[in-house]
Amino acid sequence: MNETNASLAFDARDVVGESLIWDDRRNRLVWIDIIGRRIHRLDPLTSAHESWETPDLVTSIGLCADGSAIVGLRNEIALWDFGGKFRTIATIEPDRSDIRLNEGVVAPDGSFWVGTMANNIGADDVPVAITQEAGQLFRVAPDGGVTRLSDDRFGITNTMVWTQGGRFVTADTMKNAIYSYAWDGGSGLADRRLLFGGFERGLPDGSCMDAEGYIWNCRVGGGSCVARIDPGGQLDRIVELPCSWPTSCAFGGADLDTLFVTSARFTMTAEHLDSHPHEGGLFALQPGERGQSSNRFG
Repeated sequence: MNETNASLAFDARDVVGESLIWDDRRNRLVWIDIIGRRIHRLDPLTSAHESWETPDLVTSIGLCADGSAIVGLRNEIALWDFGGKFRTIATIEPDRSDIRLNEGVVAPDGSFWVGTMANNIGADDVPVAITQEAGQLFRVAPDGGVTRLSDDRFGITNTMVWTQGGRFVTADTMKNAIYSYAWDGGSGLADRRLLFGGFERGLPDGSCMDAEGYIWNCRVGGGSCVARIDPGGQLDRIVELPCSWPTSCAFGGADLDTLFVTSARFTMTAEHLDSHPHEGGLFALQPGERGQSSNRFG
């Protein structure tokens, strides 16, 4: 079953829109533009929009229990009151200038999990080829303590969701693979299994989970869709999107029944953007399912 009723919700024109979350206290969407170095907040009902510049690459964002945010920058994890200063609480691999942060999501235990990757953004923000599997997974505790979660290496770390059965799901975009790990609430991951791989529509980027425990995975790199994957790793549905590079998704709205999707325009030609001006936009659809509330840090 295909659904093609997604529409443009906000013409963000992000270079790389990512890390979309729904703030259920303020009824706002929050997301970042990695290369655009900005953080967005949007009321989807009124289209009231705020944005803040960041001092360097901004790679992820999550909500804190006190109403502020936790933000992944190039290599630092910082606390941030919307519009305030960034207060660093942790630095990930401080001696690795060739590494940057990528995906980051607040876990069910109130910690912040982040993934790294080889830096693919060069001077003047031109793309740099990734030639090493340097990505790893880390847990940042509320006190700023950093723990490496696994010895596994990734090309590009993406997707972080926690299943109702207590497992952790993450992806390696470069391998076109989504993995499931055992996680008992402790600091480490074990029992890696391939959950979903080889799907020919694009590559796996960000994901969210609905109330039924199904994963919604954005298919970046020309996939132009979101794939709904059942708990057993089988493809349940494809939702078509009017953008080439969907990057992250989140359920929002008063009933958590609207699926919002960010997108990117990084590396696209001027000719393509002239004919597809809404690349990098925020899109919305109502697929018939509801989502789950976001976890909060702290």
